[in-house]
Amino acid sequence: MSHNSAVDCLLEYLIAGDRKLSRQFVRTKLREYVHPTQVYYDLLWPALEKVDTLYRGDRISRAAERMATRISRCIADQAQLSLPQQPPNGKRIIITCADDEPEELGAQMCADLFESRGWQVFFLGGGIPNDEILSMVGRIRPEVLLVFGTIPTGVPSVRALIDLIRSVDANPTMNIMISGGVFNRAEGLWKEVHADLFAPTARTTIEMAESAAPRKPEIRIPGAPKKRRRRRRSPMLVAAESS
Repeated sequence: MSHNSAVDCLLEYLIAGDRKLSRQFVRTKLREYVHPTQVYYDLLWPALEKVDTLYRGDRISRAAERMATRISRCIADQAQLSLPQQPPNGKRIIITCADDEPEELGAQMCADLFESRGWQVFFLGGGIPNDEILSMVGRIRPEVLLVFGTIPTGVPSVRALIDLIRSVDANPTMNIMISGGVFNRAEGLWKEVHADLFAPTARTTIEMAESAAPRKPEIRIPGAPKKRRRRRRSPMLVAAESS
């Protein structure tokens, strides 16, 4: 069975709400795949993206989208136990996301994959106030902050979070990475919120996080006033909010 056929087969079970067949199918693929991470990269992630596309296009109901998401989360919980665990690499990552189930599932799968690669993962999920995220960044001082699966109305809050972190120099060498959600659909939007990195898939979040050099902090002259960012309403931000 080809990669696309496998995704479509799982998608059919998920949308129908068939928990048993969904689990059986993924267990079968786990035995067939050379590496357990393929279940995430080649099956669960593409299926999750297709569910989102179908729902946003009004081709499936809210009920079908919710059933598919919750079954996928159950499967991801089980698949995580099959992931090999590499020795700790000394790197830390904080992961936050939009406050909705599909986004939390995508962020959870990223957390599973980073942990299997030896990262120390702090998975916050959604609904965390920006000041609490700032506090964690200053206390933990991770190499990466990953903001995943932002919905259109959440874009201004993401920009506010990034500006807040940078304005107080909470962790100057930390890279802020954006992935998923509206940022996957609006080219260049991640730059508008002043992020450092953008990764559209789970695979690329790992690759970019592990290959990225520490961020170069801004050099400030002692006694000089802080440079203020221009507060402008970017057309891309306005478009994202209204999409």
